Amino acid sequence: MQQFNGNKKDIEFRKITEFPRGTLAALLKDGYSFEPEFERNWHKKWKEFDDFFYDNPHIAEFSGFMTVLGGTPIGFVSWNPTNLPESTEVGHNCILTRYKGNGYGKRQMCEAVQRMIAQGAKKIVVWTNEICVPAQHTYECAGFQFVKKSEETFSKYAGQRIHYEIIVK
Repeated sequence: MQQFNGNKKDIEFRKITEFPRGTLAALLKDGYSFEPEFERNWHKKWKEFDDFFYDNPHIAEFSGFMTVLGGTPIGFVSWNPTNLPESTEVGHNCILTRYKGNGYGKRQMCEAVQRMIAQGAKKIVVWTNEICVPAQHTYECAGFQFVKKSEETFSKYAGQRIHYEIIVK
């Protein structure tokens, strides 16, 4: 468990399984609430993701964490370690709407990058969509470099995929 001190309120990074089942799905629902189509199309997948992490706590502890403020989970990040050490891919990454714009997402992603590097990742990849402008800013602030935009779209409402990476030296 790590804490940050400074101008912002202190946050901690804690194990996902310290919080009740359903927390991940609820955070995703809120984090993507700016576009209702996300929930309509992805609610079932978010629940399956949540169930997977709670059914496999050893995976949850190795490839994700919860960002906590004052004992309350305000976000989380996960990654897929299947291709380590060659690469790892950021999976879900979100911050509750009311906490966006305060630097928590950047701090969360920087912590995740440090953990992935500590696990031996030589390359860290992530993608987002055109509609998710704050996510683009978060990834760039955390050291990711723009790679490309792809014509493949996540969905009609989300726009093109934007790919980023960090090459670990």
